[in-house]
Amino acid sequence: MKLLSVEDARTRMLAEVAALGAETVPIEAAVGRVLAEDVAAGRDQPPFPASAMDGWAVRAADTPGRLAIVGESAAGHAYGGVVSPGQAVRIFTGAPVPAGCDAVVIQEDATAADGVVAVPQTSAGHHVRPAGGDFRAGEVLLRSGAGVDPWRLSLAAAAGRAALSVARRPRIALFSTGEEIVEAPAIPGPFQIYDSGSRALAALAEGWGAEVRRARPVRDDFDATVAALRDAEGDLVVTVGGASVGDHDLVRGAAEALGLRLRVASVAVRPGKPTFFGVLADGRRLLGLPGNPASAMVCAELFLRPLIAAHQGADPVLPMRRARLEAPLPANGPREHWMRARLGHADAGLTARPYRDQDSSLVGVFAAADALLVRPAGAPAAGAGDLVDVLPLARA
Repeated sequence: MKLLSVEDARTRMLAEVAALGAETVPIEAAVGRVLAEDVAAGRDQPPFPASAMDGWAVRAADTPGRLAIVGESAAGHAYGGVVSPGQAVRIFTGAPVPAGCDAVVIQEDATAADGVVAVPQTSAGHHVRPAGGDFRAGEVLLRSGAGVDPWRLSLAAAAGRAALSVARRPRIALFSTGEEIVEAPAIPGPFQIYDSGSRALAALAEGWGAEVRRARPVRDDFDATVAALRDAEGDLVVTVGGASVGDHDLVRGAAEALGLRLRVASVAVRPGKPTFFGVLADGRRLLGLPGNPASAMVCAELFLRPLIAAHQGADPVLPMRRARLEAPLPANGPREHWMRARLGHADAGLTARPYRDQDSSLVGVFAAADALLVRPAGAPAAGAGDLVDVLPLARA
């Protein structure tokens, strides 16, 4: 099998994926989705000059001075007249600045009594939010392909949108294979372990925007594996385990029986070398991940995450950052190594410390890590303080 670099493998996988169709959802259901349209403003925001403070709307040319109080402007209830020289209007935060006024004096700086308010010197524009100060009518506020979070939802709502066009969520069929795998609450045999990998991968995929249907583990039986692959309904089938070429690794052979066109046979990565990818005869994509939970989760970050993004028309590039090593590392071998690590902060900025034990079966280390630190293939030894690339992991 030809070992591909992580970048080459990811490029081959993404070449087989196109964005799915769009659907319109109520704006409150759009968080976590990817926009399938540009969102433009329907009008200026704010649509009028507005007060930034509670106080008094005045003409700057009249200050300092004693001004006659002629009315009030509150949020949603503007003063209807035109303010003349020597006059002031009581105003509240967010209220329209009356015609004729060009400044607001905050209430703490003014003294009002008997229909007159004494105000200090101020300047035009002081404490006034100009019309269109946030955005202008017709301005594109959000681009297609952007993820919708609560802050972007607020912006779309401010633009007057009640519904948004978003990419359809990719449907993922997910299952584990192996005689050693049982699913809680079943009682494992003396040589069995609980299925932790597929449950974690389902949660990751859902967090990245997919709809996941997770099937029960499949035993090491060729016909059962073929049947599981044949019956898996989704845009992308993801298997955990059975991805290598051992006597009990049956997924590739079962996929070949279903017309697999292999695009990635193996990856020069540690952990996760057996990872493969291809297209079944009926057009479904298949991503085969290793059985060790850490290997599966590392390769999910490297490959499944970009695939889900591409299915939704989003940017598949991983959000890498630079950090300084807290401790030295030896030279790396011929495979790209993605090490579980902890991030920190120092005067020099972001720091990273990889865990000493990187065994791919250790779920506890992954649970403690908050980043993956990548060591390029053949990288020389690195010292404390050297810059490295890290992929932050989402943490609650």
